[in-house]
Amino acid sequence: MIEWFTYAQIAVALVAGLLALALGLAGRPPADLTMGATALVGLLLIVQVVISLLAPAFGNTASGSTLEFWVYLVTAALIPPLAIVWGLVDRTRWSTAVLGVACLAVAVMVYRMYQIWFVQVA
Repeated sequence: MIEWFTYAQIAVALVAGLLALALGLAGRPPADLTMGATALVGLLLIVQVVISLLAPAFGNTASGSTLEFWVYLVTAALIPPLAIVWGLVDRTRWSTAVLGVACLAVAVMVYRMYQIWFVQVA
């Protein structure tokens, strides 16, 4: 994992989540902005998967449980696409709130992955 990329990923997920949550609570249905922000969070998770696959080859291994890290990463990677599908199917203000909560959940999961990779000792 790359530390600065993880911080950027958390920041993007937080901004996207707070934006979508605010728009959802304001009564706005899902818009291109909220869908795009959630898609960006999902895209960054795909990049994270590639980085995490390549990192051990360069001597950068997880400090904590590798299994726990990958469970978090796979689960986090599934959340944005599912939230986008929900937003496309059910275009109500609550769908926008779901997009926001999904992005905030991903931000928390990415922070936990950061702790497993850099901080936690197995």
